[in-house]
Amino acid sequence: MRLVKTFGRSKAAADALIETLEQRGAVNTARVEPVVRRILAEVRKGGDRALLKYGAQFDGLVKGQALLVSREEMKAAWDATAPELQAAMMVARGNILAFAEAQLPQEWTISPVAGVKTGQIVRALGSVGCYVPGGRYPLPSTLLMTVTPAQVAGVERIVVCSPKPAKETMAAAWLAGVTEFYRVGGAQAIAAMAYGTATIARVDKIVGPGNLYVTAAKVLASSECGIDMPAGPTEIVVTSQTGSAAGVAADLVAQAEHDPESLAVLITPNAGLGAAVQKEVKAQSKQNVTAIESLTAQGAVFVTETVTEARELTNRLAFEHLSVDAASDVAWVRNAGSVFVGRYSPQSMGDYVSGPNHVLPTGRVGRIRGGLSVTDFLKVITVQEYTKKGLAALGSHAIALAAAEGLIGHAESVRIKLGRSK
Repeated sequence: MRLVKTFGRSKAAADALIETLEQRGAVNTARVEPVVRRILAEVRKGGDRALLKYGAQFDGLVKGQALLVSREEMKAAWDATAPELQAAMMVARGNILAFAEAQLPQEWTISPVAGVKTGQIVRALGSVGCYVPGGRYPLPSTLLMTVTPAQVAGVERIVVCSPKPAKETMAAAWLAGVTEFYRVGGAQAIAAMAYGTATIARVDKIVGPGNLYVTAAKVLASSECGIDMPAGPTEIVVTSQTGSAAGVAADLVAQAEHDPESLAVLITPNAGLGAAVQKEVKAQSKQNVTAIESLTAQGAVFVTETVTEARELTNRLAFEHLSVDAASDVAWVRNAGSVFVGRYSPQSMGDYVSGPNHVLPTGRVGRIRGGLSVTDFLKVITVQEYTKKGLAALGSHAIALAAAEGLIGHAESVRIKLGRSK
């Protein structure tokens, strides 16, 4: 994990590294885009045949094995799950459900003018696909994080795709009541959900995190199928002046172990803390091969000249996970997927049981949106209703605007309803 000062003689090197980090999303997915395009095209054309081919190649799918995971398999996995893990899953699901219910937008109506009603109604999407990674580690938590808010929203058809689904993931699917679960992953799973095959009918929207191939596939398929966001390899930034070196390092190592492509960064105006964290990270990651690979390739400590610079750099880089020292720090946060406050709020709690979603924006997408929420599974539809009196009150203004734009048909449609047609 390199340490770079953003001022003095190392300023140029720091600026170059920061610019690289700003481009991380687009540059990373561009590396795999040609392969992903080929897979998408092949699944789109070949359907199940292509899906089975890639399933055998990448997902360990055995010849003759069904793509659909049966409810019996899920139930057997749940029954074989240790009671303490069952309890943990139930607590996590309960907290995710409660948080999603609190996020639900409301329907409302206002009357800006007598005789005019405007408002909004809220409707669920018809179908969604939830992608659950399954390569390096089983991720039952991601199944709960994606499926539960979709259920709270009222989505009728929920599809889960996961490569080599682990017993724990199938157990979580049983707990969540999943009925459509396919053992397929990677770009081929995204293609199947986006375009449809004989076995997997297409969905309206795809959500969930994944590696660079999955992220690139979601972006490429988004012209025909809705997606939540590019949610690629994990990112973490800790912005701290007074944190415990051991605690900060623990969060960095924990998120770095997700994937060799994970990005772990400390931003601090405290040079002593920066050096101490660098040392702690090395010690804590000694036995963690994936974390070592990630931290060696992408890990960085930025020592800034001022507190203000540390905060500005944090917002500029717009990381997925952000840890700060105190509640007062939340006021300056503009760009982040999820914020963790204080030394007793490890990011791992957000990954599992807090309730807020752990599917979060990466690649600086935190500049334009937050994490997955119940609203990703809903449509807010506007409604308007006029009485004759209401149209009389506002109609002349609409006619004036239509005339200014040269849209005579618009103006005439109002006049006719007012009984004033030329």
